Amino acid sequence: MLCAVGFGAVEVFQLPAAQGSLTRSTTASRKVKSGQRTSSPFQNAQQHFKMPSDLTPSTIDRTTASSADSPSPLLVDDLTVAYHRKPVIWDIEFEIPPGALVGVVGPNGAGKSTLLKAVMDLIPKASGRVEVFGKSYRQNRHRVGYVPQRESVDWDFPVSALDVVTMGLYSKIGWCLPVRKKHRQQALDALRRVGIEELANRQISQLSGGQQQRTFLARALVQDADLYLMDEPFAAVDASTEKAVVRILREMKEAGKTSLVIHHDLQTVAEYFDYVILLNMRIVAHGPVEEVFTQENLQKTYGGRLTLLEEVSNAMRQRERTL
Repeated sequence: MLCAVGFGAVEVFQLPAAQGSLTRSTTASRKVKSGQRTSSPFQNAQQHFKMPSDLTPSTIDRTTASSADSPSPLLVDDLTVAYHRKPVIWDIEFEIPPGALVGVVGPNGAGKSTLLKAVMDLIPKASGRVEVFGKSYRQNRHRVGYVPQRESVDWDFPVSALDVVTMGLYSKIGWCLPVRKKHRQQALDALRRVGIEELANRQISQLSGGQQQRTFLARALVQDADLYLMDEPFAAVDASTEKAVVRILREMKEAGKTSLVIHHDLQTVAEYFDYVILLNMRIVAHGPVEEVFTQENLQKTYGGRLTLLEEVSNAMRQRERTL
């Protein structure tokens, strides 16, 4: 019998507690007590990876959020995060409309990944609050799916692609209860949806970069969440995987899901997303792509990187001519 658990979220398979993650933790594994039964691989994973702390709901009055009848999928208000007293992001405020496909864009070191971690309470906040569908992340984390950066994953951990996807179901399976046939079928269906069903039993270290990314996308899909947070899902993947990810994102949007995606390729922002957040430690601008993704705002976000901005501007003008 395998225990269906999640690899907790702090530095190599970083994932919120409600989803199960394969993120490396810097904490040591718990010691096995004398006479305790040998743990399964999934139980060892539970011990090896740290789970995030609970998010304490804010007592600040809500002034900018949507109405209680239709709360925003994600509201961030006055959020500041600091490392060693040095602010990494500060005064972050935005609200995402339901069903939006949102791109988070900014230069390296702008705080994009920090923003996602703060939303999921994986790192402490210096100030501010986060609401997920009108409640704290702790209260609604079962409605959130997460795809981490590939670089944050311990690919040598001894699990198969199917095991990884099945971890997305552990909140439905229950702690240390058997993974049943129906659960494995759901995981296989998710792998089929991303086009790698035939690799279900392959160890994750033996997958290509694109296949690894598809595996984590399948794990997010099997959770059937309402809000998806994705940390650079297009980074270092082949063209076919990028097309597959875009297809899945659009299918989720059609199903009413909301996605927040960290993205690095400026030339595809207008094609892939309908809403964009421009971030460089602070929010430069956020809103519909056609209103916010302008040369002026990009200049404010990226500063003097004129060559890159000119290339993006040319691509945007060319796209407008083809419409």
